[in-house]
Amino acid sequence: MEVEHISSTRKPDEMVNDGIKLKEMLVITDKGEKLGLLPKAKAIDEAYKRGLDLVVVSAESNPPVAKMMDYSKFRFEQQKKLKEMKKKQKIVTVQEIQLSPTIEKHDFETKARKAQTILDKGNKVKITLRLKGRMIVHQELAKEVIAKFVEALAETSTLENEIKLDGKLLFATIAPKKQKGDN
Repeated sequence: MEVEHISSTRKPDEMVNDGIKLKEMLVITDKGEKLGLLPKAKAIDEAYKRGLDLVVVSAESNPPVAKMMDYSKFRFEQQKKLKEMKKKQKIVTVQEIQLSPTIEKHDFETKARKAQTILDKGNKVKITLRLKGRMIVHQELAKEVIAKFVEALAETSTLENEIKLDGKLLFATIAPKKQKGDN
């Protein structure tokens, strides 16, 4: 009695049913019982008789291990898990706020509020300050401006990396503080 089995669409590198390149393998049923070391043809026939697919779960082991299962259901479950993982994943972006060594109080407060809204969304803020002309001689004043900006946002953020000079650009990155419910 020949059992007809409809193969689902799959990638060519997947080792399922006729796609298996091994000569023999240790076969496990869907209930978990071991059928022993079987040649490929006999293992596939046994799976077809049970209305299941033969899937190689461990090709590297000695001997290779294959399991009988409903492959389309298995793939569906895998895709469902992958979708759940993607849902839980949080993508953090880094947005830039540019300051000036001679920034006025009102501009400073406006940029601090803008940075606060970015942090509230869960994103990071890169604070940059470009030193123009002879301002490079007075780096300490520029560092004070960035330090003051970081201090203004200290309640809701943490300094991720220290203030660094890269050519004529001073920068620092701040990230939102972890909430008690976050992992």
